[in-house]
Amino acid sequence: MKRTLSLTGTLLALTLAIPAQAQFAKPEDAIKYRKASYTVMAAHFGRLGAMASGRAPYDAKAAAENAELVATLSKLPWAAYGEGTDKGDTRAKPEIWKESAKFKEASDKMQAEVVKLNAAAKAGNLDALKVAFGPAAASCKACHDNFRKD
Repeated sequence: MKRTLSLTGTLLALTLAIPAQAQFAKPEDAIKYRKASYTVMAAHFGRLGAMASGRAPYDAKAAAENAELVATLSKLPWAAYGEGTDKGDTRAKPEIWKESAKFKEASDKMQAEVVKLNAAAKAGNLDALKVAFGPAAASCKACHDNFRKD
């Protein structure tokens, strides 16, 4: 039952994300959406990091569920970087819009690393999770370093 709810939630999130850009009535709505996407993704990514670093006991089922959610959530925030979302309650740097190709490349790299992390987590092996977690975390950090204000 838990797995079915997780899958249903994932499918719902994907369905809602596709037309998300068109749904933002105001730039503030898009900023809230992307911040919420990152917050939820970070929570699940943090659970994987805790297992990979030994701060939490390894649980293959929980790792697979969290990694799948991270993979789904990693697709959500990008639609919320539209026009006017560079101002307001955001830590996004202007470089996102000035260097959009570089930003897209960074987001694509992060999503690719998260796909690898998801596959590793599904393998049910802590060592595989550890190997895949490092590059996924590095891809997140690279984007934060280049495109997010402290």
